[in-house]
Amino acid sequence: MGTGTAQAASTSTSTSTSTSASASVLPARATVQAEIFATNNTGQITDPADPRLRTRLIRFDREVRDVIRSHHARAGSSRLLDGVFWSSELKKTTYERSREFDVNRVSADGLHHIAGVLAKQYHQESVLTFRHLPRTAADTNAVDIEAPGVDARRLHDALVADPVARDRLGGGSVTTGGRLVLIAPLEDLALARKFVAGLGVDWATARVRYGAEEFVS
Repeated sequence: MGTGTAQAASTSTSTSTSTSASASVLPARATVQAEIFATNNTGQITDPADPRLRTRLIRFDREVRDVIRSHHARAGSSRLLDGVFWSSELKKTTYERSREFDVNRVSADGLHHIAGVLAKQYHQESVLTFRHLPRTAADTNAVDIEAPGVDARRLHDALVADPVARDRLGGGSVTTGGRLVLIAPLEDLALARKFVAGLGVDWATARVRYGAEEFVS
């Protein structure tokens, strides 16, 4: 992804198996193996009214699907996302329009390779991938949290108000339909739950999936 997606190194070790007990904990998705989060933006956007945030990335959508298919994986649906991230360098939030792509028929190595191709092709610092895995799988190191009723403004305000969350989680995204999409390290699940609550979201309405995240450069 672009310059807004750099995350602080996580040092928390407070993983709790009860943290997600009241959320809807879903098994690894049967119809989607993995997701790629990517953009073609190379600038650092600090103004939420910047016209670059209004692009729907339609051509980019087609191009990424072509890349996925050219590497013998199956391209599923994609979603338009509005990302809000904390820049430790600028000491302020940055914004990014991106897409989340569903990918099937792909191995871990294949997913890594596709993400690397996209990072180079679109001059990105990194491209985030998430492979859906069982909660107890050896490679599981992250959670994919979705929750309703969140917009970019609310996400911005929550990041500004919570120094710990913005430094550890880095930020998140919302769909155009108002759903939070937050990929967080497994060891920061308790922090992510607290952050989601700070957004005014009932944790019982959140959906949690387990898997493996990787930032590929």
